Amino acid sequence: MDARDDLLKLENQLCFALVTAARNVVSVYRPVLEPLGLTHPQYLVMLALWEQAPRSLAELADELAMEPATLSPLLKRLETQGRVVRERNPADERVLAIGLTSEGRRLRARALSVPGEIMARTGMAIDDVAALRDALGRFAGRRSGSP
Repeated sequence: MDARDDLLKLENQLCFALVTAARNVVSVYRPVLEPLGLTHPQYLVMLALWEQAPRSLAELADELAMEPATLSPLLKRLETQGRVVRERNPADERVLAIGLTSEGRRLRARALSVPGEIMARTGMAIDDVAALRDALGRFAGRRSGSP
């Protein structure tokens, strides 16, 4: 067996490390988000809306790197929970605007503890999280930013 064979070992695959890490990250977030009544994908939607709302469905899908058809059921569930509102733009009925309800805005205060809880559960400091996020940015196709 030569050194090139090591390139095909599962443990040496970047894709395997990323998929495994993604699955583990979601499992770390699950018990932290459960008291907020959010799934991990719903949490991502709320994070984007807490940054800027209202937004069009297309803008939100782009920000979250999701297809609108994938995002729509998440938004419907959040609307049923009373956290977001979906309204047609009066200026252009083709545009669906997604906004926060007062309950959705209040939820942000409860979510402020999530990053600290995640760092505690993973044993990572804020600088470690920022370095890992920035290193993954090339693969995510996203810009890097603050934690």
